[in-house]
Amino acid sequence: MRFEGGVVQIAPVIVTGRRASRGHPLTQAQKEANRLVSRERAANEHGFADLKTWRILTKVRMNARHGTALLRAMLVLTNAEIAC
Repeated sequence: MRFEGGVVQIAPVIVTGRRASRGHPLTQAQKEANRLVSRERAANEHGFADLKTWRILTKVRMNARHGTALLRAMLVLTNAEIAC
């Protein structure tokens, strides 16, 4: 957490799946958490696969100004709210 101008800024958090090790199986809660992470990851990966199929990522690499519109489109596809 950071304080900027009297407002609390929370840093983004990266959530990864859990792995079982030999002799230590995952609990039901950890398995459910892995399912949730997997569901979100699959939706995002399908979005990027579609962009690669449509060759949109090539446009961004060639001209950076296409990146803003592409990022907004990806956020919409992943159900994230953005302020315009």
